[in-house]
Formats: sequence, C-alpha cells, structure tokens
Amino acid sequence: MLDVAIVGAGPYGLSIAAHLRRAGIPFRIFGRPMDSWQAHMPKGMRLKSDGFASTINDPDQKFTLKHFCEDRGIEYRDTGIPVKLETFVAFGLAFKERILPELENKLVTGIEQIPDGFQLTLEGDEKVKARRVVMAVGITHFAFIPSSLAQLPSKFVSHSFQHYDLEPFRGKRVAVIGGGASATELAGLLNEAGCNVQLVSRRAELAFHNKPNPNERRSLWQQIRHPQSGLGPGLRSWILSTWPNWFHRFPKAMRVNIVRTHLGPSGGWFVKDMVIGKVPLVLGYSPERAEVEGDHVRLHLCGADGSKREIETDHIICATGYHADMDKLKFISPSLRAKLKTIDGSPVLSQDFESSVPGLFFLGLAAAYSFGPLMRFAYGAPYSARHLCKALANSRTYSRASVAKPSVVGVAE
Repeated sequence: MLDVAIVGAGPYGLSIAAHLRRAGIPFRIFGRPMDSWQAHMPKGMRLKSDGFASTINDPDQKFTLKHFCEDRGIEYRDTGIPVKLETFVAFGLAFKERILPELENKLVTGIEQIPDGFQLTLEGDEKVKARRVVMAVGITHFAFIPSSLAQLPSKFVSHSFQHYDLEPFRGKRVAVIGGGASATELAGLLNEAGCNVQLVSRRAELAFHNKPNPNERRSLWQQIRHPQSGLGPGLRSWILSTWPNWFHRFPKAMRVNIVRTHLGPSGGWFVKDMVIGKVPLVLGYSPERAEVEGDHVRLHLCGADGSKREIETDHIICATGYHADMDKLKFISPSLRAKLKTIDGSPVLSQDFESSVPGLFFLGLAAAYSFGPLMRFAYGAPYSARHLCKALANSRTYSRASVAKPSVVGVAE
C-alpha cells in the first residue's frame, strides 16, 4: 500500500512532491510534467505574474526560477521583465530532472475508494493502491465556455486552453471572447500571427496592469499602504497572499465573493501595446447566442443597455477562464465524487487541504474557495506544499516505519 499518490505534475504537484521527498515520505506522482503550460497556452505568451511569483517550490530553495535563468543566461528580474512561457516550461522540466529525476509519464484514468484507502488506475490498466491521494490537476479540466456558445460544434467554438500553436488561424476570422489576461494576450498573438481577430468583452473598457518600476524608491508609508505581493500591489492582495490560513476562517459567502471579485479581468502591462490600436475591440457586449451558417458562424451580442450587434466569423475562441467543478473530473468514480461536499462545484477543504472524504486532498484552483485567490496562481504552490507536507507527516494514519526506506517513484502530468 503506497502512502501518498499525487495526481498532476504542474507547479503544485512538483512542489508537494519535492517537499514529501525532502521529508522522506513515500509517494508516487502521476501525470505529464508542466502539461497545462506546455500544451494548453499559446506559443509566445508571457506570464502576467512577476518573476519572483512564477514559482515551483523546493524546500531548500536551491533551485528557483532566478537560479535557472542565471544558469542559462536568460534575462531575469524579480519584477519588470515578463517571464516567457517557454522559459517557465523549461524551468519546470529542469526542476523535474534535478529534484525529481525518477518521474515517469503516466496518466491516471480512474480513482475509486477502497476500504483502506484508494485505488488508482493508470494508463495501460496498471493498478496502484494508496492510503492518501493529493489532487494537483491544474486548470485544464475546468475550462469554462458560456452556455450561449457551448452548443456549437467544436469546428466553430473552442476554449483558449486548446490552443498552443496559432498558425492554423492565419488568414481566418476569429472572435475572442473575454477581457482578462488570457483573452487580451491571445488576441494580440493571433493578430501577430496574421489572423483577422476581434476581441469581444462585456467590459466597457479593458484594464491593464501598470508597468512596474524596479528602481522606484518608495517611502515607508507607501510600502505599508501599498505593499508588493505575489498577487500584485496593494494591502488586500498582500494579506490574501500572506495569510491564506486566515482566509480559510472567513464565512463561506465572503470567501466565494472574494475569489470571484478580487483581481478582476486585466491584462499584463506588456500586452497593452499588442492590442490597443491594433485589434478591433467590441466592448460592452456579451454573447447572447450563435448559429452556424455554412462554413462560418454568426455571433449575436447583447449590450448592457439592451442594444444588439452581430459578428460573422470563422471561429470563436472563449478565453473565459476556468471554474473548478468536481463533476468534470470524470476519472474520479461517480460514487467517490458523490461523497465530496462542495461549494459551487469546488471541494470543501479543511485547514490541511483535506476534503470531506478522509485521505483525499486538493491543491491549486480547486482549493481557491477554501484558501483564496492565491490558489489560482503558481505563487500559491509554496504555501500549499509546506502546509500539506507538514499535515501528511503528522497524520495519525502515517506509518513512521515506512520513512526508513522511502519509496519515491515520480510520474508526470
């Protein structure tokens, strides 16, 4: 019986695996390394998070993104220089090789509860039993497409997570739906790839971050009033990124509201010049319905004032974010999913990230309603890994005898 199985090998999965290995707790980790980043984000993208906040965490802090860039001669600053997607992916793969060299590459195709824990089914029908399971599945299972567009055939509508290579859209008409970082940067990259793109957003005006000035001298009062944090500047962001354990104590309705409203849709400062004046904008409108007409689709929009507008396009890409929903994790058996207490689809978690099913833990986006918006970003991985590792080490179900000869088999995402 394996002690801990980790499902997912993105920043959260790799971080908790590194901490468990350091603590001598036997585990296996399943999935493809950095899959969400490597295959489901557009080529040429840059991360909105600052360099110091784009992190995968090892307990000794001997291999950070800064160290990686210094070793490879890649330009880096904690703030002020956007992190390229390919740099972050390469860092994650190097982290895997350096910290977790035993990783294998297998997907989990099934999880069910058994009397003494859980049974995982892997690709090839291999069975693995584990006392505890840590779910670090990332975001790709949770892509959200508005119901007004979800009925369209996949030829005419898709989610932004489905596109890494934008070359197939060259010369085509594409409508991008959304007003946040994903939508604005995708629209800019599509335009640069030779696509006839329009950006449709319900927001009356697009928002972009201010360009940070790493050489700015800030007074003590400015530092107190507007501290820097992994979620961006501001006292509220600093509190939410520093004390997720406090957030866990807030009333449920308050937690849900903060996660939904804090850090509203906004693009990175470096995206503004890619979009403004270069990409046609249709602002203040939401998709009402769409129908296929031959080889194109007609998109009907409704304005906040009730006005109507139509767009004829070849394809619609919904850059409308992600919403954690346990029912979308089809590889978890229906009987096990039925035992999970949820808040709007997300699992209700204890202060140790444990769900209502003992021994089943959730990290990342699925933990946002319990620990705050920090869990929507890679910056939440260090806190999650430290806290969960300590909880697993102190668990009553943990067999101390197994620490003497740790069995560490990594498998990837």
